[in-house]
Amino acid sequence: MHRVSGVVHVAHGAVAAYVTYVFVELRAAGDLVLPVGRVHLGNQIPFAVAFVASVAMAAGLGLVTYLLVFRPLRGGPALAGLVASVGLMATLQALIVLRFGASGRPVAAVLPAGPVRALGSDVPADRLLLAALVVAAATVLWAVYRFTRFGLASRAAADDSAGVALMGWSPDVVAAANWVAAAVLAGVGGILVAPVTGLDPVTTSLLVVPALAAALVGRLTSFGATVGAALGLGMAQSLILLLQDDYQWIPRSGIREALPLTVILVALALGAGGRLARGTTGGSRLPRAARPRRVGLSAVLGTVAGTAGMVALHGQDRMALVTSLIGALVCLSIVVLTGWSGQISLAQMAFAGVAGFSLSRLASGVGIPFPIAPLLAAAIAAGAGLAVGLPALRARGVSLAVVTLAGAVVVEEVVFKNPTFAGGFGGSRVPAPAVLGWRLDPAGAGFGLLVLAVLVATAVALARFRAGGPGRRLLAVRANERAAAAVGVDVAATRLQAFALSAFLAGMAGALLGYQQGQLSAGSFGAFVSLAYLAVAYLGGIAGIAGALVGGLLVPNGLAFTLLDLGRYQLLCSGLGLMVVTVLAPGGITGGRRR
Repeated sequence: MHRVSGVVHVAHGAVAAYVTYVFVELRAAGDLVLPVGRVHLGNQIPFAVAFVASVAMAAGLGLVTYLLVFRPLRGGPALAGLVASVGLMATLQALIVLRFGASGRPVAAVLPAGPVRALGSDVPADRLLLAALVVAAATVLWAVYRFTRFGLASRAAADDSAGVALMGWSPDVVAAANWVAAAVLAGVGGILVAPVTGLDPVTTSLLVVPALAAALVGRLTSFGATVGAALGLGMAQSLILLLQDDYQWIPRSGIREALPLTVILVALALGAGGRLARGTTGGSRLPRAARPRRVGLSAVLGTVAGTAGMVALHGQDRMALVTSLIGALVCLSIVVLTGWSGQISLAQMAFAGVAGFSLSRLASGVGIPFPIAPLLAAAIAAGAGLAVGLPALRARGVSLAVVTLAGAVVVEEVVFKNPTFAGGFGGSRVPAPAVLGWRLDPAGAGFGLLVLAVLVATAVALARFRAGGPGRRLLAVRANERAAAAVGVDVAATRLQAFALSAFLAGMAGALLGYQQGQLSAGSFGAFVSLAYLAVAYLGGIAGIAGALVGGLLVPNGLAFTLLDLGRYQLLCSGLGLMVVTVLAPGGITGGRRR
């Protein structure tokens, strides 16, 4: 699919999860669960009928998403395709939770699962059959794309859609067929692998990370190299699992999850990111980053409006307003990194989590008071941002998004789920801040006004930053790195500066979130939370401070969703809204310009 569209489809795992849930439901109850409702088909239906129906749904899903979402974005910004994919993932996950529930499902074996003796040990037969099916599918795909006119047209579409028309093929038909094929493969793969890995809305969706790692090894062009890398990666993770059982000194979690990130970094270091860059050069534009105007007046009006809201609202509504203010701070960090410097990060909440859990250790463990503790925690997050920024010097655009997505998963598994750092199942306690000896209740107006003051001060400082030399250097690097270097801009230092500043802002948001919640857990900073914040930042307008403020209103459990009382439909509305805005207003709500 990437060969035709140039889109890195992070929703592939969610597509596989949704199709697999439909298959399991068909087999268990004879009900066909559609996005628009449930159709009762009678008693449990045969495997073949359930399989064909599920595959047909996958094909329809691929066709509909291409026609309604990704076809209008063809030739647009690379970020728009990525964000639309995030919106689709959120929509599918919401549908899974609404229709099937949030808990995992046991999946009966699809392939024969008896033991087979191989290389001196017993291996489940379904693993060997699954590997054989993958190799067979890759062989068929290689033959189709290598020897048929359709395959030639698909390869031509990656470089020149006009050339496809000259061959007598419609570029839309070729692209639609590839999107359908990709969705069908994802659905079939989910059905076959679910008995091995289990079926869960989050875990199954995250299978896209090792899949991206294998695809990068194949440079997004070679079916054989991709399959070889995927099989090798799977065997390595299984070997690690066996070694963990035999050697107690090996950490129980984190190593297996870190393996795809290692593969991605090595592949990018060897030049695999070049294909990603070529696939998006035609649409790498970002929305225009307008210079902030009337900063002082806007700050005064914002302070007055925020103070009035803090005093007028009570209970859950006031908490939602505080959540929106903290979310706006996270969106500002995304504006700095993505909107102004052009670096796509999917790990902002990982930086926030590093600061949040560090604050717990500094304030509760060491006893460092406010405001020194949150500033130190944000500085630690800035250090983490620099650590991520170093490998980012060799990655651009969507390549960087892949790296940071894998990195967010690793941080979640290695750091946030580590009982030593994050407190285990009980979480980490964060004591309420005290200003001049006055303890601020996280649910009170005093804490809300503190968050408002931090947000307004940050927005004013960033407005001056954008209008000054550092901001102009960021925009110059975003526009053209070679031209910026030609006029004396240190491109590497500027990119690292953007990462450090962005991570510091996300860290401040994480510290404030820790104070608000009082008890932090890994679920507050997972990889999907980072994707949700990127989504709302893009919705608001990813290249401007005003867009970050609008994005803050749209964050999960923020003011907009609380006042609208959408309840469990928040995620669904966010995903659908994100896709609609991405198609109709690529610059976001505050972008002010149509594509």
